[in-house]
Amino acid sequence: MQVFIPVLWNNQGMENTFGNILKELRLEKNMSQTELAKQIGVGKSIISLWEKDECEPTLSKLIALAEFFGVTIDYLAGIEK
Repeated sequence: MQVFIPVLWNNQGMENTFGNILKELRLEKNMSQTELAKQIGVGKSIISLWEKDECEPTLSKLIALAEFFGVTIDYLAGIEK
C-alpha cells in the first residue's frame, strides 16, 4: 500500500526541489521512472509524482533513494550541495 504525503510547502520556482534533484539523479543513471520504481519498490506513478513535487516519499523510501544513488538525505532535500 502506498501512502501519499502531500507537499507541505510551495517549492515552485525553486531549482533545487526534491523532484528536480531526483529527476537529475535518475537521468544521470540513464534510468526510466519505471526502472527506478522497481529498484526501490514503488509504482512508476509515484516516481512521477515525486519528480513533479506533487508529493514526497516516506522516510523509508527517502532512505532507499539516498542509498540507491549514494547521496545523503540532505542532498535529496536540497539542503546539501
